[in-house]
Amino acid sequence: MRRRIAVVGAGPAGLTFARVLHRHDHPVTVLERDPAPDARPPGGSLDLHEGLGRLALAKAGLLAEFDALSRPEGQAMRILDTDGTVLRDWRPRPDERANPEIDRGHLRDLLLGPLDVRWGRGVTRVVPGTEDGVRVDFEDGRQETFDLVVGADGAWSRVRPAVSAGTPRYTGVTSVETSLDDVDTRHPELARLIGDGSLAVYGVNRSVVAQRNSGGHVKVYAKFRAPLDWHADLDPADDEAVRAALLALFDGWAAPVLDLLRQGTAFFHRPFHALPVSHTWTHVPGVTLLGDAAHLMPPLGAGANLAMLDGAELAEALATCSGDPDEAVRAFEERMWARAGRWAEITTAGLERLVSPDPAEAVAQFDQVQPA
Repeated sequence: MRRRIAVVGAGPAGLTFARVLHRHDHPVTVLERDPAPDARPPGGSLDLHEGLGRLALAKAGLLAEFDALSRPEGQAMRILDTDGTVLRDWRPRPDERANPEIDRGHLRDLLLGPLDVRWGRGVTRVVPGTEDGVRVDFEDGRQETFDLVVGADGAWSRVRPAVSAGTPRYTGVTSVETSLDDVDTRHPELARLIGDGSLAVYGVNRSVVAQRNSGGHVKVYAKFRAPLDWHADLDPADDEAVRAALLALFDGWAAPVLDLLRQGTAFFHRPFHALPVSHTWTHVPGVTLLGDAAHLMPPLGAGANLAMLDGAELAEALATCSGDPDEAVRAFEERMWARAGRWAEITTAGLERLVSPDPAEAVAQFDQVQPA
């Protein structure tokens, strides 16, 4: 197989796909809108699961390197009541590696490795079925054709319209992200509160989650049910106004929990959107989707894992195909849809429990996933 293959998006799905093809000595063109790997903050930490993200890394030949970079201690989880009472304090065993954490930036660099990414190549449209193959239109007006175009370009995919009219819908839950730097030195009390992994506090229809990353960096997420335009009267660039609005929303919670918001350095609005649970499409020769482009779901720890496994499995199917590559893509889509559908149901139900009128539902959700 020496087809012209392009993957749009240099996130976990696209890079895993390209890295596995590279391991099988098959060329692939990686197209990414960002002008450079560090053009924007990479986001928070990820836990990669056995049978999902870790399996994908094994297929890419990167599991040993991942284990050297990952933080098994980051699996720890502490849950507080809104008054500061500790409800759960789970810590992994020394040999526990079911879901080790890794910073997104470290994972990106690991996957990039020898790959040659075309940075700053924003895609506007993909047109299948042209005389020369699948046409890719770029923001700068240029065009290029390929035999297969894989959309791994996230929630608002520019590739998706070539196969599906599906559009992400707001879940009713939004998140405001902030962060703390050098937490162990500058905020030692908060560092002790958070511990080695994550801290979660659940209230009525809202929560505060703090997640330790490497290098003393902590991501803090205030999550709550609200209209999509809840911040219409706020200037999103006015950090103090956003901070005041959040502190009012969480008024009455324990002072150390509110300090996570008081000490935040900047605030970013991140509403949760999702595609329909059973999102599928009629197969289109020459185009397919991976990860959030194919099955965007609530961010409860499955998305990046599924995206990476999507990429690894499609790459292996193409690299080992002895017949019609399009049939290999079609068969892959069927497997991906079945798996993603199961996880979409789990994460949709999970979001209902984690941001719930009854905070006890969130604790019960944790107990099901991670029994004491």
